Amino acid sequence: MKGACARLPSGGAGATRSAMPRYALKVEYHGAPFSGWQRQSEHPSVQGAIEAALGKLERRPHTIAAAGRTDAGVHGLGQVAHCDLEKDWDPFRLSEALNFHLKPDPVAITACAVVPEDFHARFSATWRQYLFRLVTRRAPLTHDKGLAWQVPHPLDAEAMQAGADRLVGRHDFTTFRSSICQANSALRTLDRLDIKAVEGPSGPEIRFHVKARSFLHNQVRSFVGTLERVGAGAWSPDDVTAALEARDRAACGPVCPPHGLYLAAVGYEPDPFDHN
Repeated sequence: MKGACARLPSGGAGATRSAMPRYALKVEYHGAPFSGWQRQSEHPSVQGAIEAALGKLERRPHTIAAAGRTDAGVHGLGQVAHCDLEKDWDPFRLSEALNFHLKPDPVAITACAVVPEDFHARFSATWRQYLFRLVTRRAPLTHDKGLAWQVPHPLDAEAMQAGADRLVGRHDFTTFRSSICQANSALRTLDRLDIKAVEGPSGPEIRFHVKARSFLHNQVRSFVGTLERVGAGAWSPDDVTAALEARDRAACGPVCPPHGLYLAAVGYEPDPFDHN
């Protein structure tokens, strides 16, 4: 059953167990209180909160690995992490225990599964998908404050999609990555960049659905900030092509804020959470 806490079947290739059982965790979180996913000594992080909760269950230091390191203010809907534990936990009981000890932090374990010892939340992932929410209204946001980027003017979603189409495929995305990005290469294959105009809970909303095997630092936020300029009429789709081909960070449009960005889902073959 998809999304349920599960055990992978025993036997078969890759199903050998280590002395310390390994568990995959699907994680949901509100990014506002955190300095990002990655543990930091002086600032709260999502990783730190989960590791502290694990320490309440097995009293020793814990280190978990995740599919992606989201920045400060970025949210998680389907982040995936893995941990190794000494006890052979029932996955449902493990998720319940972690959720108890995670309170009152806005972090929840929404699914848990026993996985083979060679499963790695980052390196076993075959794709990652992000959602970005952009609300177009003049009145201040109340319920969606901190959960969406607000701009006060209407946007042309069709023009934005025309610009987005120029970015799909395999390209050198130097223009659209942070100057502090540590990736060895800016070559990436962008599988999907779909833009939908919807009526959201706070009014007219533009939603960006972005999918690739891996992303560069600030790549999605660079896309969204640039395409917002297209939607506002300040850029044309041809300007997006020119920026891409420039391979120069200075050619990028404004980088949008983090609080509309969500790590929505991570793909694996097989899906560790899709077993009866």
